Amino acid sequence: MKRLLFLLIFALAAQVHALQVVDDRGVAVTLSQPPARVVTLLPSLTEIVCELGACERLVGVDNYSNWPASVRKLVHVGGLEDANIEIIVSLRPDVVLLSVSSRAVARLEALGLKVVALEPKTLADVQRVLGKVGQVLGVAGGPAAWERINAGVDAAARSLPPSLRATTVYFEVNSGPYAASESSFIGEMLTRIGVANVVPGKLGPFPKLNPEFVVRADPQLIMISDRNFQALKDRPGWDRIRAVRDNRVCAFTPEQGDVLVRPGPRMAQAAQLMVQCLQGRLKGRAP
Repeated sequence: MKRLLFLLIFALAAQVHALQVVDDRGVAVTLSQPPARVVTLLPSLTEIVCELGACERLVGVDNYSNWPASVRKLVHVGGLEDANIEIIVSLRPDVVLLSVSSRAVARLEALGLKVVALEPKTLADVQRVLGKVGQVLGVAGGPAAWERINAGVDAAARSLPPSLRATTVYFEVNSGPYAASESSFIGEMLTRIGVANVVPGKLGPFPKLNPEFVVRADPQLIMISDRNFQALKDRPGWDRIRAVRDNRVCAFTPEQGDVLVRPGPRMAQAAQLMVQCLQGRLKGRAP
């Protein structure tokens, strides 16, 4: 009888400590306790884990995770398309956090690993994913982290001079060219700070464009990575774009690019980079 009572108490205690999270696939993932060993396969998820005060739980990250600096010393296990399953398994993670689109999901689950797939694409997604990762980790910092991020974006927006509002902007995320449209989290931030994205949301969050589209849109300002900056004037017709003609182009460093293209804790910093770009390149522009 005593043994039966002990087992019942043990089972109830386990249920109290068990965590269940429904990920972005709609899959309910149950963890017996908050994970002590975590692998992340998306830079934004790595940054979110650290923002929530759990950096020390990370035992492996994807090849592109490089912030905060402490994660650079961790085992790097590949990327979206080439995650090294053998190394991930050898790290004995309690949970793997990755993108819904990662090719590793099915293989990791087949090997018995706990997998939580999350996809932050919009500002609302970032708020939600902060909460989900907090659930997984068993910490309550998600809502407070979102409030800090949101307040920082608002502060950046308030710092933009009224004369620069409604500036038409083209934001290129990669050569192709691939752009950030109004429906992407980058596009949403451009809207929040008060400028106009020339790429409509109906094309999808990050559409590949016909270069002629940008020529016709004729943006007043271009935001692009510095590695693609030199090729701008060589693109047919792009010398006619007023932003190119008037040297109103912000060429971001790789470090700045990481901040801008990751939907996570540094989005307030990203919004400030956008404002600084506008102020630096459009200084003295007539309203």
